[in-house]
Amino acid sequence: MNKEVLNQYIDACELVRETQEDIRRLQQRGTVQNDSVKGSMTDFPYIEKTFHIQGIDVENEQQIEREKELLQQRLEQAKELKNEVEAYLNTIPLRMQRIIRYKIFEQMTWEQVARKMGRRSTGESVRKEFEAFIKK
Repeated sequence: MNKEVLNQYIDACELVRETQEDIRRLQQRGTVQNDSVKGSMTDFPYIEKTFHIQGIDVENEQQIEREKELLQQRLEQAKELKNEVEAYLNTIPLRMQRIIRYKIFEQMTWEQVARKMGRRSTGESVRKEFEAFIKK
């Protein structure tokens, strides 16, 4: 596990959120089409009349389904990456989990991480501990 994978985790979390929003937006997009046409009555007097028609745009519906399938695939890939990283994070020491969460996920400075960690940690000591862990 390296820092790049941890950064991908952040992107995967955002991608999951954004993709779910895109899917929701696609579902809200209406596929029912409305239109009005002019015609006349079938019997005398032949008076012009406007008729309102409504129906489903089949081509548009198929396009939406294709887009939805692609978004579902993207969502599954992002969730899988997210789960892999979370499973890995559960196997590392708790102290390192906290350091990673503060530094990578919450994007704190090393000094802020050291203050959160307590136990007279300094920004430099926490940074070195993190770098040593990443090199393993």
